[in-house]
Amino acid sequence: MSTAEDRHAPHATSDLGRRVAARRAQLGLSREDVAERAGTTPAFLAYVEERVSTPGIEFLVRLANALETTVRDLTGSTADLAPGGGRAGYRAQLEDIGEAECWELLDGYGVGRVALEGRDGLMVIPVNYQVVDREIVFMTAADSSLARGAASGTEVAFEEDRLDEAFSQGWSVLLVGPVRTVSDETSVRRIREAVHSEPWAGDGRDTVVTLSPRRVTGRRIRVPGAPGTPSGSAGQGPPRQ
Repeated sequence: MSTAEDRHAPHATSDLGRRVAARRAQLGLSREDVAERAGTTPAFLAYVEERVSTPGIEFLVRLANALETTVRDLTGSTADLAPGGGRAGYRAQLEDIGEAECWELLDGYGVGRVALEGRDGLMVIPVNYQVVDREIVFMTAADSSLARGAASGTEVAFEEDRLDEAFSQGWSVLLVGPVRTVSDETSVRRIREAVHSEPWAGDGRDTVVTLSPRRVTGRRIRVPGAPGTPSGSAGQGPPRQ
């Protein structure tokens, strides 16, 4: 759980600090939780997140273990590499995810991918999204392929996923259904008030498009013994070094 200190903390001023804070938030851990796992103090962890710091490799290894990731990921060495390049987990298991959990995993808003038929054929584009009343909301440009498809009620596929590179496991959620343009002023205002994140691609994306899924499915890869698995060590920190 995040604490009041976390919510009101200043923005990190280093790439390492931003990655540490983002990973901690992704795992739903407080600074106290991570500090206990890494064998340090919440004050020093706050310093790492909020200042331009250069901790030693021994601490970085402990911190990466505490955050269930790798030193390379925390330091940005893999930022420009395609995910999923690691080896498959030992005795990996593939399982289906129920619809209710799929919506929980989408977690309100983020960045996903939309597959649709464009002028030059099938295309897949990254998009910011927002979940509003069991619909996926996109803010796009009026002349975009997504807006043109929404004008005719075309059907698209939307995918979101998370990968844990350190343990070669993760999940993906797939939604399929028609998209439409929202033009009613009251509905547009309600949706915009609910949007938490502006499109990463920049300004000029004021057209509201919604996806009403007729099919919601998900799949998860688990690795026995890895964090998050029933037989794993989720919630337990690494040994102090």
